[in-house]
Amino acid sequence: MKQALIIIDIQEAFFLDGQQNLWNSEAIIKNINASITWARRNEVPVIFIQHTDADDVDFALGQPGWELYHGLLRQAEDQVIQKTTWDAFYQTELAAYLQAHHIEQLIFAGAQTEFCLDTTIRSAFSHGYHHNILIEDAHSTLDSNVLAAPQIIQHHESIWHNRFVRIQSIGGFQHAD
Repeated sequence: MKQALIIIDIQEAFFLDGQQNLWNSEAIIKNINASITWARRNEVPVIFIQHTDADDVDFALGQPGWELYHGLLRQAEDQVIQKTTWDAFYQTELAAYLQAHHIEQLIFAGAQTEFCLDTTIRSAFSHGYHHNILIEDAHSTLDSNVLAAPQIIQHHESIWHNRFVRIQSIGGFQHAD
């Protein structure tokens, strides 16, 4: 089954100041980069999704926070797809790219768990991608007014697992090939 690694919205805005840092950000970046290394070793395309929102100064096109995070192991051949909604499939070239490259399985990492990751995971399922993987220790979010980030993550993983994705740790994921 041909795979693609999709890294969602790991952008500078989440690292610019101490108030908006993703929960467990150092470990998340380390694990995302480990998944990128795995993808390159296995000739799996790496797709970076970049959120663009003219109404949010942190994610406005060309602003410092809009840039993909400088600590990611990006290469020139990686695909970068910009989106303007929480769904990476909606009005983007993602579906066409996946079809053109005969991708059958998506491997997800990124942010934010309850927003763009959740919406894109569910949308992928609706687009016919039913055998997807989420790297459990390679996605994150921010604390909300109601729940702490680890609670948000745990809640969403409990809903997704064996419905929309199979959840694997980075260690299990890397040794699965």
